[in-house]
Amino acid sequence: MVSWSNWEVFRGELIGTAILILFGAGVCAAVTLRFSKAKASGWIVIAFGWGFGVLAGAYTAAPLSGGHLNPAVTLGIAVDSGKWGQVWVYVLGQMVGAMVGAVLAWLVYYAQFGANKDTAEATPTLGIFSTIPEIRNPFANFMTEAIATFALVLPVLAFGGTKGLGLSGTQTLIVAFLVVGIGLSLGGPTGYAINPARDLGPRLVHSVLPIPNKGTSDWGYAWVPIAGPLVGGALGGLVHYLAF
Repeated sequence: MVSWSNWEVFRGELIGTAILILFGAGVCAAVTLRFSKAKASGWIVIAFGWGFGVLAGAYTAAPLSGGHLNPAVTLGIAVDSGKWGQVWVYVLGQMVGAMVGAVLAWLVYYAQFGANKDTAEATPTLGIFSTIPEIRNPFANFMTEAIATFALVLPVLAFGGTKGLGLSGTQTLIVAFLVVGIGLSLGGPTGYAINPARDLGPRLVHSVLPIPNKGTSDWGYAWVPIAGPLVGGALGGLVHYLAF
């Protein structure tokens, strides 16, 4: 078992999560905003953009922290292993990294965000940064996020116990494709946060950025993509502990 210092964990998770959100918020901005060459290119593009974000972020962070990039994954690993000492460091790095990544995505599309002020019908911007349910039903939305995160964390833990994947270095690649699959199969109802930091960090950034006509940050919904993934992650860790 590799042991990393708190400083290694913090900076690894910060850098890796920032890359994840830069790619993820970036692809959402590319598909959503006016005057983007990827405008209206669709959900499949978004799902692969997030998957490649996981790929880049996790491989980058792996030597420093193992590349969790997600408090729900960190929680699932802690429930499975019984090791809780560095959970707070992982989560702190993930939250800071998510906010940094959101700011970087905003800077990349700064001109496109600015163009929002030039139209009478502004493009809503929260969906670029955080998740919005297609049908607002708190119970259903919570269950979707919990089940989708369970479907992430349990396989991630199983992949970690598969020796061949670890030796070949393909474990992170498989996880990236898993995230794409979750997006395509389970992401439609809520936009699949499956990661509290991925939703909360960018939502905080959205609330303070000077984006013209940006619309609401929808804090009334914000608990769902936090609580649902944490419950799903904990259940994934518990099932792996009991079954494997």
